[in-house]
Amino acid sequence: MNEHREGRLRMRWRRAARTAVAAAAAAGITVLVAGMTAGAATAGVSFADRGTPNASVAAAAPVSRVAAGDLHTCAIRTDGTLWCWGNNFYGQLGDGTNTQRTAPVRIGDATTWASIDASINTTCAVRTEGTLWCWGSNHNGQLGDGTTTKRSSPVRVGDGTTWAAVSAATNHTCAVQTTGTLWCWGENRHGQLGTGLTPYLATTPVQVGTATTWASVTTGYAHTCATRTDRTLWCWGSSSDGQLGLGIREYRATPTQVGTATTWTSVTAGYVHTCAVRTDGTLWCWGENGYGQVGGGVGSQATPLQVGATTTWARVETSIDSSCATRTDGSLWCWGKNSYGQLGDGTTTHRSTPTRVGSATTWTDNLAASYHACAMRTDDSLWCWGDNSFGQLGDGTTTHRSTPVQVG
Repeated sequence: MNEHREGRLRMRWRRAARTAVAAAAAAGITVLVAGMTAGAATAGVSFADRGTPNASVAAAAPVSRVAAGDLHTCAIRTDGTLWCWGNNFYGQLGDGTNTQRTAPVRIGDATTWASIDASINTTCAVRTEGTLWCWGSNHNGQLGDGTTTKRSSPVRVGDGTTWAAVSAATNHTCAVQTTGTLWCWGENRHGQLGTGLTPYLATTPVQVGTATTWASVTTGYAHTCATRTDRTLWCWGSSSDGQLGLGIREYRATPTQVGTATTWTSVTAGYVHTCAVRTDGTLWCWGENGYGQVGGGVGSQATPLQVGATTTWARVETSIDSSCATRTDGSLWCWGKNSYGQLGDGTTTHRSTPTRVGSATTWTDNLAASYHACAMRTDDSLWCWGDNSFGQLGDGTTTHRSTPVQVG
């Protein structure tokens, strides 16, 4: 892979969010409804719900899942309903409009949403009956509906009912089925689909190999990582900054095992870095490290680097240039880029080692991070902080927050 070319592609991606912001501002956010037609199979979006934030959310309704895109946020409530807010230029909120929301708005009338993930301008979610739905930007087929048409309402991905979990990235998406099979779709410029260098673009899910032991999957800008049921870790796609953890800075177009350890419990891929937790409670990160997002070392790290000596890490979440993680004692820690206060420590100072977010010990393992971050507490309340340019913190304002503020 030509590194100069890849570098230009990454810079183009970095500009994408800023371009979307400028375009949305110029368009007043509410335009571009024409041409944003929902697909033939939609998620039962009720027109009565569209564009109307519900008062019940304002009462800080309990939440079970949260996902953060670059400029938007979505959450599933404990009653199985889905709510989104923030930028909606590409229809990524799924409410059938392109209207910005500074407070949560309900998406359709379904009460069976189970898990969700979001990327720069795309959102995907799985329902309890095992169906998979995506919406938002689709220029590289990342919605998986067989087209490259933007969708402002959820559109079903195929007719399968065995989807277990989904991970959405900028230009590609991957998901695991209950059968243990792994599927990816969207752009494959860097081999991030894991199917070799073909197809170059897939608008419907393609199976990654023949293994039936995949347990989880995570997608970064142009790389993908996944764990198997034997707790081995595998990565593929771009490794320009060592984000595959293989000790190389070139791509891999099929899954390649990271080391020989069989103790990986979870993994999360950020923009160009990756972090994972092991069964012994240790935390490891690798890849680009320009803002300290790897949590240690000097410069990019091409192999897993242990973050400190702590052995009580529970779950980690990576984002564009930052990372956040919870410990078994319920504390929350973040590090890396902090331009918008996304580390939640009350400052905008970049941090190269984990920095604690307040003093609370009630944070759960359910967290999401981007230019802003959100996390849940044990009482099922949702808290967000960081960039709020489009109301993605859900507090009814567009004011940036450097410490957590409750949604609702």
